[in-house]
Amino acid sequence: MNGQTTDLAALEADLMARVTAANDEASLEALRVEALGKQGSISALMKNLGAMSPDERKTFGGALNVLKDKVTEAIVTKKAGMAEAALDRQLQAEAVDVTLPPVKPRLGTIHPVSQVMEEMAAIFGEMGFSVEEGPDIETDFNNFTALNFPKNHPARELQDTFFLNARDEQGERKVLRTHTSPVQVRTMLKQKPPIRMICMGRTFRKDWDATHTPMFHQIEGLVIDETTSMADLKSVLTAALKAYFEVDDVKLRFRPHHFPFTEPSAEVDVGCDRSGGTLKIGTGDDWLEILGSGMVHPNVLRNCGIDPEKYQGYAFGMGIDRLAMLKYGMPDLRDLFANDTRWLKHYGFSPFLLPGLAQGVG
Repeated sequence: MNGQTTDLAALEADLMARVTAANDEASLEALRVEALGKQGSISALMKNLGAMSPDERKTFGGALNVLKDKVTEAIVTKKAGMAEAALDRQLQAEAVDVTLPPVKPRLGTIHPVSQVMEEMAAIFGEMGFSVEEGPDIETDFNNFTALNFPKNHPARELQDTFFLNARDEQGERKVLRTHTSPVQVRTMLKQKPPIRMICMGRTFRKDWDATHTPMFHQIEGLVIDETTSMADLKSVLTAALKAYFEVDDVKLRFRPHHFPFTEPSAEVDVGCDRSGGTLKIGTGDDWLEILGSGMVHPNVLRNCGIDPEKYQGYAFGMGIDRLAMLKYGMPDLRDLFANDTRWLKHYGFSPFLLPGLAQGVG
């Protein structure tokens, strides 16, 4: 019996030393199984109680239970200490210096119109187009006369155009530009061919409904050189629309039309699918009118000091607001200018996501 007591004392000393030496929960759990598991050292001694006399069983069994309780308590205490130390390390690693100024949340977003402008600048920039700018208030010459508008054209009437009391050098009343084409005129007047440019900005007309607003945004393109043709126009528009809508292919349909500043002129439809209540560009058998285009009229070239016998070119124009609606699923054009922060939060873009053809424009 004394030998058994000595063995228990030695076992207790060994187990307690190993509990103290354990440095992680995995080794502590392995020790618990080794000592208290079904095949553990203490459990094995418990199995020998049946072969002892009643007095020995009472004494030795009591000593085993005391040892079991001591080892269990030591393991639980050690594990709790490890958990507390781990929590302390985590809190220290995640400590926040409350004396630092707070990080202000970003409340603003890039407006969809501005986003589309950036996307278009990136797309056409990759194709060698420069970006030109011009004023919102224009002369009658730049807005109408240079672009081959006849004197009695309806666009010159008060019901369509915002006229100002201010007058230009020829005595004509100035206007809020009805399209961005005056930027093309300014570019042709100051720059000799070849010309390859786009212009974007605000334009103004007397319209107001779900698809028209008095102020809206346009993008127009112009190419002037000695050999360009309608085939070049089609290839540029196809590449630009594929990149903008981020589709593998687009179908374009050119329908004869009339614009004073181009001849021949064409409205361009893009292939789409309207089934299921959604609009998908680049697939399906439906068509959607999306832009106007054509070869620059010889009179426009003459008015801008360019010889139409030597140079020719093409031009195209699209509504930026409508492009935003088509790509991003906006049902009402007027929401673009409602200044509703909820709408802007939903449709706005992060200012840190700059569009580019490598990472995607949208």
